[in-house]
Amino acid sequence: MSPLAPTADHAWLRPDAPALGRQILAVDASGPLVETVGAEVADLTTWHGGRLAPTDEATVVLTTADRARGVLAAAGLGEPDRAVADLGPEAFAVVRGHGRLAVVGGSDRGLLYGFHHMRRLQDPLGHGSDGTEIHAPTHPVRMLDHWDNVAVHPVMGQVERGYADGSLFYHDGRLRPNLDRVRHYARLLASVGINRVSLNNVNVHRLEATLLTERLDDVVRLAEVFRPQGVAVYLSVNFSSPMTLGGLPTADPADEAVRSWWASAVRRIYDAIPDFGGFVVKADSEGQPGPFGYGRTHADGANMLARALAPHGGEVFWRAFVYNHRQDWRDRSTDRARAAYDHFTPLDGQFDDNVVLQVKHGPMDFQVREPVSPVIGAMPRTRLALELQVTQEYTGQQRHVCYLAPMWSQVLHFPFGEDDAPTVSDVASGRATAPSGGIVAVSNVGADEHWTGHPFAQANLYALGRLAWDPQLPAESILDEWLAATFADESVRDAARSIMTGSWETYEQYTAPLGVGFMVRPGHHYGPDVDGYEYTPWGTYHFADRDGVGVDRTRATGTGYAGQYPEPWASRFELSETTPDELLLFFHHVPYTHRLHSGKTVIQHIYDTHFAGVERVEEMLATWERVREQAPRPLADRVRERLEEQRRSAIEWRDQVNTYFFRKSGIPDNRGRTIY
Repeated sequence: MSPLAPTADHAWLRPDAPALGRQILAVDASGPLVETVGAEVADLTTWHGGRLAPTDEATVVLTTADRARGVLAAAGLGEPDRAVADLGPEAFAVVRGHGRLAVVGGSDRGLLYGFHHMRRLQDPLGHGSDGTEIHAPTHPVRMLDHWDNVAVHPVMGQVERGYADGSLFYHDGRLRPNLDRVRHYARLLASVGINRVSLNNVNVHRLEATLLTERLDDVVRLAEVFRPQGVAVYLSVNFSSPMTLGGLPTADPADEAVRSWWASAVRRIYDAIPDFGGFVVKADSEGQPGPFGYGRTHADGANMLARALAPHGGEVFWRAFVYNHRQDWRDRSTDRARAAYDHFTPLDGQFDDNVVLQVKHGPMDFQVREPVSPVIGAMPRTRLALELQVTQEYTGQQRHVCYLAPMWSQVLHFPFGEDDAPTVSDVASGRATAPSGGIVAVSNVGADEHWTGHPFAQANLYALGRLAWDPQLPAESILDEWLAATFADESVRDAARSIMTGSWETYEQYTAPLGVGFMVRPGHHYGPDVDGYEYTPWGTYHFADRDGVGVDRTRATGTGYAGQYPEPWASRFELSETTPDELLLFFHHVPYTHRLHSGKTVIQHIYDTHFAGVERVEEMLATWERVREQAPRPLADRVRERLEEQRRSAIEWRDQVNTYFFRKSGIPDNRGRTIY
């Protein structure tokens, strides 16, 4: 049975959803995850009145490729196609014919993913024509990073940049004794194809560091929960652990004692967790220690850890989020956007095969609108993983509706060149270059009763998994899948669709215009503060003055960042005339009277979009009010509370941003609206 009570929030695995379980089913497969598939099938048949039967009686059969020939024959589906025999371990085939259906996994893992594919279909027997369909993941790595602290940190809290209450895993300085919600979370991840999870904060504090050593039993218990869903566990580690945990005088990656300490620590982990995945590392970034402290490169540091893990099959995910956070704001030649490219591209080809360089999708920090990071297209001899942020640090913190799949789709399809140039997805998946990586994202889940703070933010976690599996899926189709699986009432689904469609663009409208970022309150990053970071060591982001706004990142007169792109992008971003409007102020400092491609001036665009964004949020709230009584009461009330906060915040953003730029420019709104 499902590990949550029927009245709890099952997210998109609600037991009353239309599903495969109405059918007569048979499971004839091999592998350790088959027990998981069998339990899921039994669960659904219990909820929906379906039944289990021998293979020759079943309408839906689940099997693995090693048994496919005999099982398909017994089910009356004939000989398997050659493609079935060639399935990869995570792939699955759907075979239809004569009113029957078989799901064939390349392994038991593929069968688990195939089962959840069938669960998503409203009518699996009627969905598709006779024959064989092959489904395989595009990205080998499909990973979530948790930024959870074991205990409440005095500055960072329980979950850094987490907006869904406390940690699912830890409470009051120790692992939670009841892990039922973690079990259901693991099911949620498997249902969308996530295959890796990192269990702790990338900013590794002393208590979290001990998960590597004296708290290893906690990691063992969590691995036991995730393992039945095919999810490998990883740990974020502190580069100075040989000193803080091992008592060594140095953490120099060239020091033999340091290498030996890491090798010993890794052996202890694999003795306890044979399928442990490896490490996530944030080094030489925002105060975290790293190889720079010893005159070594990031390749030196990453490879030292990789060689400790390699005998056991482990990997190192090394974050490329490295920049100077002690800048002089007066110096316009210093550009945080350049940093990752300048640090890492000279190291292309120097990382070991089990190192994955984890690169944020944009050059800054998960802003509402950024260009794609040029690093992704500039390191063809390095395994790269695209890093996304499901938790909405700069997109409303799960207090605002902001469906992020359209943003992620744009990123994944960005081409590094013309014609048939490889896209971001091609690079991350290994289709463009030999080394394969994938997609890593910061999780948005916590101990909140609705999992994600805002119930609609569940859709972002769902969409992350679906796009990591298949980046060609349209964002609107993914939203429809999630709605159908999550809400029983059609009017609620329609209202939620109306609210969520275009919500990313709506958030952009009432917050940061035309590619400007970081106009948020320092520290917690929620709410408007136009100059909040403008004169701090963290960087300078809009350079607004009486004459204009934006950052000059051109090669001719600016920081040269535009030149980090291949053609044609370097030339397009170099000129304001050919830069897309939505990124204009990221690349150029322009007068307030500069005309956009839309025909509007920059200043009028700022005014109009901020008014329009508030109006759209008011429409969202009205839409929900019309159907609120049809939704489950706790969820209905939570959504209304969040939408009311979104309206309040949107008005605050509108008034502060418009007032700021009116006072800077001295140019009134040409529609005569009140700007304070």
